[in-house]
Amino acid sequence: MDVKNAFTLKGLLGIVRRGVENAVPFPVWVFAEIADIKQRASGHCYLELVENSDSGAEARAQAVIWSQAYRMIAPYFHSETGRSLEPGMKILVKVQVSYSELYSLNLSIVDIEPSYSVGEAELEKRRTIRRLEEEGISDMNKSLSLPLLPRRFAIVSSETSAGYADFMKHLHGNRYGFRFVTELFPAVMQGKEAPRSIVAAMDTVAGREGDFDALVLIRGGGSNSDLSCFDDYDLAANIAQFPLPVLSGVGHDKDVHVCDLVSAYSVKTPTALSDMIIDIFVSEDMKLESYSAALKQAVRMKFVSLSSRLDLLEQRLRASDPKNVLKRGYVLLLDGQGRRFSSVAGREEGDGIEVLLADGSLHCRVEAVRRDKNDIEEEK
Repeated sequence: MDVKNAFTLKGLLGIVRRGVENAVPFPVWVFAEIADIKQRASGHCYLELVENSDSGAEARAQAVIWSQAYRMIAPYFHSETGRSLEPGMKILVKVQVSYSELYSLNLSIVDIEPSYSVGEAELEKRRTIRRLEEEGISDMNKSLSLPLLPRRFAIVSSETSAGYADFMKHLHGNRYGFRFVTELFPAVMQGKEAPRSIVAAMDTVAGREGDFDALVLIRGGGSNSDLSCFDDYDLAANIAQFPLPVLSGVGHDKDVHVCDLVSAYSVKTPTALSDMIIDIFVSEDMKLESYSAALKQAVRMKFVSLSSRLDLLEQRLRASDPKNVLKRGYVLLLDGQGRRFSSVAGREEGDGIEVLLADGSLHCRVEAVRRDKNDIEEEK
């Protein structure tokens, strides 16, 4: 059994956590049904979410609405629908996906869309979503990843749109000095002509796919009727199958459209979209600073380690210095040619020798040679 490459439990779950964080780095909108819901004394609301089919549950996950968010979400949902969140209710929520080595997968609900289950327009929207899913294209654009540092953006919007102006101001005027390349592809952004006009602009961008990292779709706020074009099937299908990641920022706080759902990334407003892009660069910048600090610390520790080793070697070198040996009472014997010797072998009466001491030397002459009896017997 080969265990050289075995993981610790924490190490393995750490890989899972990083995989989850990289796969879903931003909050996403999710359709689900409430299987169970409990509000704690702390104010937090805990939910069990499921997705059911005719054959039973197909997916299940634990979710939480933290107290601060719940104080806003619960009354807002009730004011819009006249109902409270309850088991059996189908909801559309925005969740931040996280994973903990101790507590496993968790979905933190940060927003909810009450209009999901009300009105004819909503029913038509659901039919469109169902059609996109049945055709197998609803998640195609979501499967596309942004480059590590996306800088080149094709923008489909109206040149006179306040949302476009806000996006450009926040993106190019960011306080970090990050630089981006943007190009506007004008389109009608409301009314019956909007879907056809937007698709035409997207086709132009697709013809220059290699020039851009992503397509940005910007409209800004407006009434529900003004924004209904973003529930159009043809437009949504084109977005879903677009060759570049689509970043959608066409609505406002109360709007979630089919185009938002099929886009690779979707946020509430153009300003939030520019912030999302800038945050990508800020995050990478922080990583670089962290890596730089870690590298500097590693170099410092290496120098400390090498310095300690040099000190130890210096101590050993000093300890082995012949002068230090002589100071401990030993002597060094040199023959007439200045060669060191440590045996009487080869010495004869009358030979001149030099005896090196700690503070000088003695020049002597051999008067007699006596060999140790034990050494003589060992040689025999």
